[in-house]
Amino acid sequence: MDLAELTAKASEAVSAGGDFNKKVKFDFGDAGKLFIDGGAGVVSNDDADADATVKVDWDDFQKLAAGQMDPTMAFMQGKLKVMGDMSVAMQLQGLMSKFS
Repeated sequence: MDLAELTAKASEAVSAGGDFNKKVKFDFGDAGKLFIDGGAGVVSNDDADADATVKVDWDDFQKLAAGQMDPTMAFMQGKLKVMGDMSVAMQLQGLMSKFS
């Protein structure tokens, strides 16, 4: 999966009025960004302000999305960093299950 495919899958998973209504940005470094505005039901690759920003390497994100890496362990090992509202990041697990 590449960033364009992930953006398309995230767009399908996020809908206005859905159960995820926060703004979150995934920062994959050189691989790009994924911005999700759950309240508006909008997904893009913009570098916009978010309630929480999750910094993670693209390869590690793919392992997380596929269930091959535990998010808590990734966080503890420093492979996943969260800036901003940690509670928003905690709500992502249900949303990410729809990405694969």
